Amino acid sequence: MSTRLKYTTDLDKSVLINNFEKRGWIPVGPDEDWNFYWATVQTVRSIFSVESGYRLSDDQVINHFPNHYELTRKDLMVKNIKRYRRDLEKENSPVSEKDEMGRYIHLDFIPTTYMLPADYNLFVEEFRKNPSSTWIMKPCGKARGIGIFLINKLSQIKKWSRDNKTSSFSAPSAKDTYVISRYIDNPLLIGGKKFDLRMYVLVTSFRPLKCYMYKLGFSRFCTVKYTASTNELDNMFVHLTNVSIQKQGDEYNAVHGGKWSVENLRVFLEGTRGKEVTDKLFDDMHWQIVHSLKAVSGVIANDRHCFEVYGYDVIIDDNLKPWLIEVNASPSLTSTTSSDRIMKYKLISDSINIVIPPGEGPDVRWNKIASRDNYGNYELLYDEELAAQEAVAQDAKGKVGRLSNKKPSTWK
Repeated sequence: MSTRLKYTTDLDKSVLINNFEKRGWIPVGPDEDWNFYWATVQTVRSIFSVESGYRLSDDQVINHFPNHYELTRKDLMVKNIKRYRRDLEKENSPVSEKDEMGRYIHLDFIPTTYMLPADYNLFVEEFRKNPSSTWIMKPCGKARGIGIFLINKLSQIKKWSRDNKTSSFSAPSAKDTYVISRYIDNPLLIGGKKFDLRMYVLVTSFRPLKCYMYKLGFSRFCTVKYTASTNELDNMFVHLTNVSIQKQGDEYNAVHGGKWSVENLRVFLEGTRGKEVTDKLFDDMHWQIVHSLKAVSGVIANDRHCFEVYGYDVIIDDNLKPWLIEVNASPSLTSTTSSDRIMKYKLISDSINIVIPPGEGPDVRWNKIASRDNYGNYELLYDEELAAQEAVAQDAKGKVGRLSNKKPSTWK
């Protein structure tokens, strides 16, 4: 049956089309009888809308959850993670433990963040505690670095205020809502340049949570050497790693695209910082990803026809502490280099092999855990059912401790 599957897509991307054609799948229109739909987020919103949506059959699979934006909208991600931390505190979970300064020991993985205009007064209060700090403002509903800027003075955001004579902050419409986060001004630098990590995570179910980590992520480097100088706050080639921004710069190298593979980064860090701290860094990143998914698992519409390939953006500071910056619902499938094209082709291929096992057709009744033979470059990051079984087994042995407080290296 697998050779006769019917696919449709809104995206004219070679890494998608080539995958479908290699499998012998048949292209059909979105209004025809399809089995697999790689859709834009706008299309998914329409398919699942109360007014115009329609009922999907058991042999149909689509690449977004209906309200994936609970994780991928910058303001909602922060709101859900903050709520998740409060809920764990109420449960007296060891995961929510704090240090003597009142900071979360295990869950301090997003920079201090406020919503504007709603949290303007709270932000001002925090800013005045450390008036020399730098903050980064991002529009909630945009991507690819659009509309982002840095500030280090309160006066710089007063231009959003309708009345500069008051301390109140108001935006003209909901579309102009921003998140403002403490800027990570001590990023780990390589060759003097700032970089971040793009990591891919496949989620096949939120309740119970089942997710896979892709091993072929990459680092994106700025083209201009980093400086914390306030004179360079407006220079996005220094501060923003987005390829859509960096490729406009004079220093952009189209051969390597300003990218390193995660594997190369790991080798470099093991050589310069040591294997033990490098292993801890990657464990910490996996831990953060799992808890960000747990933070939204209760609010995501866990439709059984859906899966999602999220693009996680992480910045590492010079203490080798990772910070989750944002999560993308539609990570770019545009290839900037030949190695980029190969990696993204594999990403799509491996994702499909987990969602629709080779030789089979889509069936939403399966248990959402693929055979290990079909993982490709993925590895199982977290399986909530398996974790629960291990917890029961631990209790049976009389061991103390909760699985939920363990780092992901023990979850696999």
